[in-house]
Amino acid sequence: MTGLAAGLRRGGVDLGEADLTVGTSAGALVGALLTTGQDLDRLAAPERGPGPREPRNAVDGAVMGAVFTVLGEGLEPGEARRRIGRIALDHAEARSRSDAAAGSDADAAEQALLAGRSALIGADAWPDRRLLITAVDAATGKPVVWDRTSGVPLVHAVAASSAFPGAEPPVAVRGRRYMDGALRAGPNADLAAGARTLVVIEPMAHLFPRERLERQLSAVAARTVVAVGPDPDAVRAFGADLQDLARWEPAYGAGLAQAPATAELLRTVWRAGADRV
Repeated sequence: MTGLAAGLRRGGVDLGEADLTVGTSAGALVGALLTTGQDLDRLAAPERGPGPREPRNAVDGAVMGAVFTVLGEGLEPGEARRRIGRIALDHAEARSRSDAAAGSDADAAEQALLAGRSALIGADAWPDRRLLITAVDAATGKPVVWDRTSGVPLVHAVAASSAFPGAEPPVAVRGRRYMDGALRAGPNADLAAGARTLVVIEPMAHLFPRERLERQLSAVAARTVVAVGPDPDAVRAFGADLQDLARWEPAYGAGLAQAPATAELLRTVWRAGADRV
């Protein structure tokens, strides 16, 4: 996603100029970078950049499998989120006990995560441009949408929005613990209601039925909609483990390679007028 956004910017389509940016999961980080005017190329190989590094948790395939099982059961969305939240909190508690037995501190690990994420963002304050970041309360399953008026630090919002169960534990924000914003409603395109031009960048589009996005787009009823998913080269570059730092650089390069064709698609609608999201 970051490579695609960087390539689009080079091609004259700066998504950071949108009237509204909705950041979900990894898109929360990219949205923060775009709207604060950061150099996206810093994320081509973040492990070689300056600043503290995030601790990397081993992905728990069993936990992720349990989450996708719940998502596939056709439950009422709120009930599904509550069940997934229980899975996430139980896994975080088990990991905390394991860390404590090994002499590690879960709070210190979260602070290290936040320090590393802050270094990736490169900005402490919310942007002046309108940025929404989504997350889900792990205890209640209630979705939240944060912006610069919410009183939540930008780095906490970004970290919480990308805390997918099995990959990262829920993140503490003002005494509550929050998990990945994609569990609210996938790309959360419904938050762009009222936009005339809507661009949806969905890097995991190949993993989910298209109908999910189509329902959201029909509710938004934008005059012009462009939805962009990864091309086959990008899917191969991602690999099976999205936490694998070795895949960052190839994935970034694949996004850059996909960008020229996408920029050509977007260039006319992006320059056409207002209410771009």
